[in-house]
Amino acid sequence: MMEEQLLTQLTKLLLDNLEYALDRYEKTRNEGIRGDFHTEVKPFADKVRETSVKWEALASQWIFENKPKNLYASQIGTAADYLEVISVQAFFPETSKKRFLDQIQSVQFTLKGLLLAIGNLD
Repeated sequence: MMEEQLLTQLTKLLLDNLEYALDRYEKTRNEGIRGDFHTEVKPFADKVRETSVKWEALASQWIFENKPKNLYASQIGTAADYLEVISVQAFFPETSKKRFLDQIQSVQFTLKGLLLAIGNLD
């Protein structure tokens, strides 16, 4: 039960991080100015990576144990990979808008699907 609570917290935190990345990307594109690597990009990417590593391990274990319909371990791995890319690309105006938005949508789908499977989608 405690692990489900932690998994829910991490999943919601990653959804918040995605929201921030999307807002930051829109700002970056509108202004055409890259984020500063040391003060913005690296701290955010490190924070997201730290969360996603914990989340990936817990989510994969939860899926293995609970075998929810329409949610697979491979989706968890892909979402974690995309989170790392998104957390960096959000700060660069030359990032492909279509690919960035597709990756955001894919990760949101997985995160929300996991919350739904756990029974904690608010």
